[in-house]
Amino acid sequence: MSSYFAAVSLSNRNTRLRGAPLFLACLLLSSFAGLSIAQSTAHDPGPRAGTIDSGQPLASVFQNPTILEYFTDGQARFNETDEVSNGLGPRFNSNSCASCHAQPALGGSSPSASAFPNLGPNPQTQIFNLQGARNTLPSFITADGPVREARFKFFLNSNGSLSSSPDGGVHDLFVISGRPDAGSCNIAQPNFAQNLALNNIIFRIPTPVFGAGLIENIPDEAIIANMNANPLIKRAAGISGHPNRNGNDGTISRFGWKAQNKSLEIFSGEAYNVEMGVTNEMFMNERPNPDEAAGLPANCKLNPTPEDATNMAATQTVGVPSDAVAFAMFMRLLAPPTPSSTVPGGASSISNGRNVFSLVGCTLCHTPTLTTGPSKLTPGLSNVSANLYSDLLVHNMGTGLADGVSQGGAGNDEFRTAPLWGLGQRVFFLHDGRTSDLLQAIKAHASSGSEANTVIGLFNRLSQQQQQDLLNFLRSL
Repeated sequence: MSSYFAAVSLSNRNTRLRGAPLFLACLLLSSFAGLSIAQSTAHDPGPRAGTIDSGQPLASVFQNPTILEYFTDGQARFNETDEVSNGLGPRFNSNSCASCHAQPALGGSSPSASAFPNLGPNPQTQIFNLQGARNTLPSFITADGPVREARFKFFLNSNGSLSSSPDGGVHDLFVISGRPDAGSCNIAQPNFAQNLALNNIIFRIPTPVFGAGLIENIPDEAIIANMNANPLIKRAAGISGHPNRNGNDGTISRFGWKAQNKSLEIFSGEAYNVEMGVTNEMFMNERPNPDEAAGLPANCKLNPTPEDATNMAATQTVGVPSDAVAFAMFMRLLAPPTPSSTVPGGASSISNGRNVFSLVGCTLCHTPTLTTGPSKLTPGLSNVSANLYSDLLVHNMGTGLADGVSQGGAGNDEFRTAPLWGLGQRVFFLHDGRTSDLLQAIKAHASSGSEANTVIGLFNRLSQQQQQDLLNFLRSL
């Protein structure tokens, strides 16, 4: 390895390389050859305390009362609870956007009462039998665990065995059957126990949407230019991420765990239909579960569609946008989280950790900053630095994280580089929320086939203080 990286060094001696820290780190790795890796004493300091400033609009939004009104309207609708009369169900995972995107403030990720008691327990444990609904709480939904959606990897044969046909769709946890407002609708939950026994379920937790408008406004050209930067170093490290492109217009998708959604309106419209069962102007039809070949029973189609639509009679001159459009506007105008220095170790440890984060090559995927393009909406989105710590590409994360589900151009072992802003106050990590320990989440990046193996190998060879500084830095974001 050392001779290979020496060759890379010679070939680039007179070239300015933004990824040069990785080369230096690999030289460090060669010097560690033959040394055993000490048992780690570094630890995740946990969600950082102090002020929660997330959930606020971009500063420029305050300067325009009209745009601020759009933000507050979307915020209020994002926080509303839906009933069957205005579209909930017939199958759903929750009854409000806020129930999934609450940590540490509205627009975030899965709530946790253990970390932030004011948020209460997992809301899915509170709504499964609301108003007499005849649901059993699945074993993987717990009061102190993350909000989750469930996908099945394969369809089942009629005899209950796994078929060879990929499924990949969301199987909503709950149904409205039994509620007084459900009429004669009498559908059943999927058989989660059977699919768990067959190892046929994968989970997803909510992605935070802070700073989403900045992400939406990063030009495709900026993403591609960043992808093409430092090719020799990325190749030497085994990093080869690529965009997940929209199948219709060829532009780069960037929202969701596999960057499967192109825009915030598509993201909100799909979530409204899939997670809450509310049909809307982007997803007009009531959805059955993927295994209901005959479709949804007619007596479960309780409202005219779309249940969420533009209110065209709101005033004499202009209508009021639908909920899905208002959700998108709220997310689009949300400011990114502000980093903090109030973590263990303080400013010095954070600074050291930032340097180590770059040194070992984490920034080759978790790009610290990308620049947005011009925006007609508000100056806060226009030609500004988005400190998201992501390249917005999908990467092979190996057998340890592979979920068996492909979406668009993202394969069953590929995921979008998760933006890290706001990480300091996040509780659950990785696409399925399998851990609340940031150190475990880092190490889970390494497995057979993962593009992160070289970088995690370097991380494992850091001193305990360097590892702790890196963890403290991440918890400052």
